[in-house]
Amino acid sequence: MRNKIEFESKTRIAEINLETHTIGFSMKQYKAMNKIGSTSSSPYVNDERWQAVINRDACFDQQFVFAVKTTGIYCRPSCPARRPKHENTIFFDAPTAAEQAGFRACMRCYPNSQSSAERHLSAVSKACRIMESTDAPPSLGELAAAVDLSPSHFHRQFKLLTGVTPRQYAAGQRVHRLQDILNANQPVTDAIYAAGYGSGSRVYEYAADTLGMTPSTYRAGGKDQSIRFTITATTLGLLLVAATNKGVCCIEFGESRKALKQSLQGRFRAAALTEDKADLQCSVAAIITFIDTPSGGLKLPLDIQGTAFQHRVWKALQQIPAGATASYKELAAAIGKPTAQRAVAQACGANKLALAIPCHRVVRANGELGGYRWGVNRKQRLLEREKTPL
Repeated sequence: MRNKIEFESKTRIAEINLETHTIGFSMKQYKAMNKIGSTSSSPYVNDERWQAVINRDACFDQQFVFAVKTTGIYCRPSCPARRPKHENTIFFDAPTAAEQAGFRACMRCYPNSQSSAERHLSAVSKACRIMESTDAPPSLGELAAAVDLSPSHFHRQFKLLTGVTPRQYAAGQRVHRLQDILNANQPVTDAIYAAGYGSGSRVYEYAADTLGMTPSTYRAGGKDQSIRFTITATTLGLLLVAATNKGVCCIEFGESRKALKQSLQGRFRAAALTEDKADLQCSVAAIITFIDTPSGGLKLPLDIQGTAFQHRVWKALQQIPAGATASYKELAAAIGKPTAQRAVAQACGANKLALAIPCHRVVRANGELGGYRWGVNRKQRLLEREKTPL
């Protein structure tokens, strides 16, 4: 469940248009502006900045500040204060430039300190580190107090930025610790308590969704698990299809049979892998048909293992019709987490069910293809076929 918390900001930066804003300056402001060597910028840039001020667009908070000649105050673009008249507004690249020109910082948006978004990001990051460094997860109240926020506000901001609640994040950390301890061949009971669980019952209750199997089976590397697989040639290269008794658990493209088998064995190092083309022929036939004529769709019984957040992303991916694409931003909005674009991208990268979970339909906001686990060339060919089926 670990989600890296990062923001992407717009990067349109230009010089200040001094000549269009000299009327109404105090002599102190005019001299200071000339002293710092401000140069003019295009009307387009200032129009864009003014629009950001009108929209209170926080994406521009790190790009510039605006000052009001009639009040002598400068603000962030996202400041909640009443908007000034356009002709009374001056734009600066940085708070220091505004202060050198004689303006003072707004007491509502504090443009010379961290923005509210930055403060929230810092608080959530700190809370994540606390949960990662302790076996017994702190309560919501303890976490909120540690980052100097109210419990309700902290909970809301944490879920907004990470896509999960603090409780779910802490649960994910326990699972990671349990995996690490089990991988070190520690006894199952010792591992359960060392990972921070109060009892083994809840671990076994949710084991299928978190570990993909019971703790003892996971510790043994999938021992006694039976996984059938087959490798076949397609028009997009070699394809591996593997299945458990629940359904297809892996669909991967590769360059060699050996590499594909090693990849599967790495996931289930002690499972019983059986090459069984006959048992999987129906699934393989459906996948090959989809590759060549994607407009028909692909319906298979699946054994999907992942976090709750990943499941939400993968389900949204399955809602994108053949021939259509979506950006990471649009996908994040579709699951109700518009700020979790990077977490969405990571969930797409963690997908091990090519085609069945169509992560190839996600592109960058500018229309570029972006990355793809199984090669950008395959992604491009898939999208071309979906738009113009063979």
